[in-house]
Amino acid sequence: MNINIRKVVVYLLLVMLALTTIVPMLWTFSTSLKSKQATLAFPPDIVPKEPTLNNYITLFNSYPFGRYLFNSFLVTSATVFLQVLIAGLAAFAFARFDFRFKNVLFGLYLATLMIPFQVTAIPLYLIVRNFNWINTYQGLIVPRLFSAFGVFLLRQAFMSTPREFDESAFIDGAGYFTVFFKIVLPMNKTALATFGIFSFMDAWNSYLWPLIVSTEQNMMTLPVGLANLHGRWITQWNLVSAGAMISIIPILLVFLFAQKWFVQGVASSGLKG
Repeated sequence: MNINIRKVVVYLLLVMLALTTIVPMLWTFSTSLKSKQATLAFPPDIVPKEPTLNNYITLFNSYPFGRYLFNSFLVTSATVFLQVLIAGLAAFAFARFDFRFKNVLFGLYLATLMIPFQVTAIPLYLIVRNFNWINTYQGLIVPRLFSAFGVFLLRQAFMSTPREFDESAFIDGAGYFTVFFKIVLPMNKTALATFGIFSFMDAWNSYLWPLIVSTEQNMMTLPVGLANLHGRWITQWNLVSAGAMISIIPILLVFLFAQKWFVQGVASSGLKG
């Protein structure tokens, strides 16, 4: 029997990397089904002896967890839709139009990826405060609508779309917006799905900006609400774990639904890990 040692080593490394992701998730799920006393047991139980769903019920009865979820869904949905639309329009301009200093402008735009968000957080906060957008949905959504990464990703995909389709549409009397919405976007669904997943994950897991711009409970998103479950002197890890599991489910569902398009989109966009 011939054994490829290299393949065996690669598979073992992949299994180990997978375990580093799966084991913490399973441990979080296990803790979410334990009572407060069971989480303090030593040695800890990997499988709960008396599993219960009371932690999930407590989250919605004792905390405004439903409001946190609603805020996260609203902010994330609006952010993803508008971010994909704006990035798509900008990418279409860079991919299809020829104008002076286009490459320089595109390079400067991509250079903003090297600027950490922490650097721009204070100026953004001052602008939002001057607009009286503190504790508002527009304050949570608008500052995050522009994505240089999205423009780069979609531009790469749009450039691979033959211009002959555009020219045929122009001959039939179509305009640029018609070409964009009826030709370019439908032909690049995989790239749009890829960027949509990245945008969804970024918006759903965003913590720093919602923490800065939302000071009232009814405007907090899920990550900020989860942070509030941590007490000053003691933390009920069973409740925190239950909240963490709830926050994970939407990301898993989105990824599983768009997994096929995600893989194809990364391959067609030219991204490499």
